[in-house]
Amino acid sequence: MNHNQELGAAGEELAASYLAGAGYRVLERNWRCRLGELDIVAETHGQVVGVEVKTRSSSGFGHPAEAVNPAKLRRLSHLVRRWCVTHRRNPHTVRVDVVAILMAPGCEPSIEHLIGVES
Repeated sequence: MNHNQELGAAGEELAASYLAGAGYRVLERNWRCRLGELDIVAETHGQVVGVEVKTRSSSGFGHPAEAVNPAKLRRLSHLVRRWCVTHRRNPHTVRVDVVAILMAPGCEPSIEHLIGVES
């Protein structure tokens, strides 16, 4: 596993713990289908939430959430709906959240949860 993969895995672990602590129920991690992957699928208040986790070790290339463009958000929204069909779930609503994590060496990780960036 290379440095970026390790950083991404650590970020996803941190995001899952953060979401659980915030009252979300993590249903699945790294769900894949032929259309793509959802980092985390969670549930809260009758909503199924697809969570994209973006982790960076510095802001040198911008804020981690900036890597999630409108086309990616549309694809993630479609993937959440596909997950629901595949798992025979009929939630009140679905949405896409982004968890942006900055894990600078020697510093406490910074977590920003952007709720409902695409629904």
